[in-house]
Amino acid sequence: HAAGLQGQAALGFSEQITQLDNHGRTLSDPHNWDGPLAQQFRTSTWPETKAALDKAKTELEELQMQLDKISQNIFSAGGG
Repeated sequence: HAAGLQGQAALGFSEQITQLDNHGRTLSDPHNWDGPLAQQFRTSTWPETKAALDKAKTELEELQMQLDKISQNIFSAGGG
């Protein structure tokens, strides 16, 4: 189950977060999009969303490290 969870966590979530970040940064550039809604996006929506995405990416990385340790412990104990 640890290996299954690890595989699911690695199925591209980090890549999706990176892609979302790229799109968000593009939309935040006033050369690409401007106006009242764009200003709201730049000053409020995107910073809050980016912080949540960064936190999710960090937590996924931490989860993967913990799952690596769990798998190593299981294999070391002969349960793999």
